[in-house]
Amino acid sequence: MDRFLREFEELIECESPSADPDAVARSARLVSKIGASHLGSAARLIRIDKATHALWRFGSGPREVVLIGHHDTVWPLGTIRRLPFSFIDGIIRGPGADDMKGGDLIIFHALGQLLARRGSLDGVSVLITGDEELGSITSRSLIEEEARGAKAALVFESGGTDGAVKIARKGVAIYELEVRGRASHAGVEPEKGINATAEVSAQVLDILTIGDRSAGTSVVPTVMSSGTTTNTVPAAAKVGIDSRAVQIEEQRRVDAALRMLKPKHPGAKLLLRGGINRPPFETKHSMNLYARAQRIAGRLGHPPLRSIAVGGGSDGNFTAGIGVPTLDGLGTIGGGSHADSEHAVAAWIPRRVELVRDLVGSLLDD
Repeated sequence: MDRFLREFEELIECESPSADPDAVARSARLVSKIGASHLGSAARLIRIDKATHALWRFGSGPREVVLIGHHDTVWPLGTIRRLPFSFIDGIIRGPGADDMKGGDLIIFHALGQLLARRGSLDGVSVLITGDEELGSITSRSLIEEEARGAKAALVFESGGTDGAVKIARKGVAIYELEVRGRASHAGVEPEKGINATAEVSAQVLDILTIGDRSAGTSVVPTVMSSGTTTNTVPAAAKVGIDSRAVQIEEQRRVDAALRMLKPKHPGAKLLLRGGINRPPFETKHSMNLYARAQRIAGRLGHPPLRSIAVGGGSDGNFTAGIGVPTLDGLGTIGGGSHADSEHAVAAWIPRRVELVRDLVGSLLDD
């Protein structure tokens, strides 16, 4: 744990907001350095557009197990001055502590122990991406390419508060609906305008009817903007739309419904941007791996390993989406991701390292 905590502090203090390419590149170099101290070799750093990813591939044969993390965070530069790294009463705090720099370290420590035990990690890949918090725009193809055909993809987002792993996630779709109207003077000749605020408001009411709670499908209008001044009929408006679904069929239904929206005012125009970002991660892709992990946790004397399904997406959605058996939530146990209260519980870290070490070893032995 002493080494883990030293490395944890180093990673947290190397701030890596997703939207800052230089900061993400610095973080990737540090991730490679720390990973090399456990795995015996530095990562291949892959820069795509503005994001830098770190990849280790052991052996030249087919991929057996792919371990996936990310080193970017939602926290802007300078947050570390306000929320410094701390380790007090068994709780580790700092930006990225739970999401998910601790998960990256669990990968390195688990595989380092496995390497010492087996002498080889042939068939294993480790991919630590640099744009997950932006939707994995540049890393998705890397993730899918590396995982395709593997026995298992293990994802190191944080687990549930009682150590639960994540066996399902909703699929995510993100849209923006733009309304184009026509400006006019709101006091002198409002009738000559086409009011984009009124139009987008009517569209929001229609959008709210597309979700299906019984199917676990949500369609939520979120950020909205319109207009320029209080005395001008607004010529333009926008509304963001967040949609989550358990099944790909529901994602397709929602997508089709949004693309069929029609203007209420005959002179208004609608433009829909965006689409499906992450396919659903369904339990059929996780249950065999989960059962294996439960057995291993029992042999190690850990508390019974439980499972949860969550609404948020992760890179596990991509691996499950191409049919690869996937288990998520293998990172730190804590809470407060994306909030000032972000933290990881130190007592869970050795258990997670042991579980991942033996889970990967078991998959390689098959």
